[in-house]
Amino acid sequence: MNRPGVNIIPIHGKTPKIHETAFIAPGCTIIGDVEIGEGSSIWYNCVLRADVFSIRIGKGTNVQDGSVLHCDPPRPGDPDGSPLVIGDDVLVGHMAMVHGCTIEDRGFVGLGAIAMNKAVIGSDAMLAAGAMLTEGKVMAPRSLWAGRPAKPLRDLNDAAVAGMRIGVAHYAENARNHAEAVAAALGNGEAQG
Repeated sequence: MNRPGVNIIPIHGKTPKIHETAFIAPGCTIIGDVEIGEGSSIWYNCVLRADVFSIRIGKGTNVQDGSVLHCDPPRPGDPDGSPLVIGDDVLVGHMAMVHGCTIEDRGFVGLGAIAMNKAVIGSDAMLAAGAMLTEGKVMAPRSLWAGRPAKPLRDLNDAAVAGMRIGVAHYAENARNHAEAVAAALGNGEAQG
């Protein structure tokens, strides 16, 4: 599928695999061993660089504007390396830095937050805006962590979990609107790719 304005770069024999229903905004750069699932959205000016290991993104996930995603390879003393694994219906906020960690289904990464190698954000858990989840830390499902370094604050109630799910649904709908707007702009010569 042609994606004008998106830099898709194969490296080391690996080419990004992007589901045809995923929205990839102009200005994104996607490199190497990346897989992006059905209905996911990668917003303007994100970088997904899987040049040394893999990045896997499930279905219905959104990675918002300006976020950077990377991974680390296997090496002596660390034969498993640190792939980046993001589940289904995950929300990654603007300008997040997500590196070699695992975000389980419906996890949430706040604006400008950092998640480091081998950290785990549990299902329905929230890493607060600006927080830094250090290497190897594991957030339990439905927990809220905040701070630098991030520490557990409390469990999330049903209303908070429902709010995150509404956010995911909003981004799915908004991605469809932006896909149409980008196509129209490109069709009118207003955007370049």
